Amino acid sequence: MQAEAPAALVCEAADLIRRAAALIFDVDGTLAETEELHRQAFNHAFSRHGLGWEWDRTVYKDLLRVTGGKERMRAYHARRRIAQPLADADIAELHRIKTAHYAELVETGCCPLRPGVAELLAVARERGQRLAIATTTSHGNIAALLSQALGTGWAGDFDAIVAGDDVRHKKPGPDVYLEVLARLKLNAHDCVAIEDSANGLIAASRAGIPVLITRSMFFRDDDFSDARVVLDDLSGLE
Repeated sequence: MQAEAPAALVCEAADLIRRAAALIFDVDGTLAETEELHRQAFNHAFSRHGLGWEWDRTVYKDLLRVTGGKERMRAYHARRRIAQPLADADIAELHRIKTAHYAELVETGCCPLRPGVAELLAVARERGQRLAIATTTSHGNIAALLSQALGTGWAGDFDAIVAGDDVRHKKPGPDVYLEVLARLKLNAHDCVAIEDSANGLIAASRAGIPVLITRSMFFRDDDFSDARVVLDDLSGLE
């Protein structure tokens, strides 16, 4: 069982959240512990394609330093140094199979939102705060998760949704956050980014946005020293 966060730390985080004009959420690991499902979906795609690849949790944790599923597959293939790089068409097909299987896994209801997420979203809306998403994952993956967790009208709750394929550089580049700020027409210091990884922290910080970290399964040991607050989850922040 996780130790309860010190009350002073929770109060500091809650105050940071309340003062923000907008809350900008990462998705994988932040809204829900999705990375294990992504890992399983990748392995399913590899099996379907006859590659003979198998990413265990140790391998996948290392590969998560590479942002983007297609980029992750290319990086893994390059490390093996046993064949010519996979063609773009092969990468695209693998990613299509992986994404479809990920959606099937999410639809089983096995990946609920993390503690405190639903409550924070609801209270933020009641307070009139704006909500946004800044993520490296695809629009399809976002929709698969949030339509299951929040209902089919989930997108109407967010004023901006920016995914990895919407920008030139994925995290740790600041591009997704800069695009969210442009769409919201807000200054960076008026927002709070909620992240779970060092890459996410770097991305938001490069955009000038203060960051609240909620530790997740695969990134618990990352360096979060530049975050404003670091918590195990988002419980009690509403």
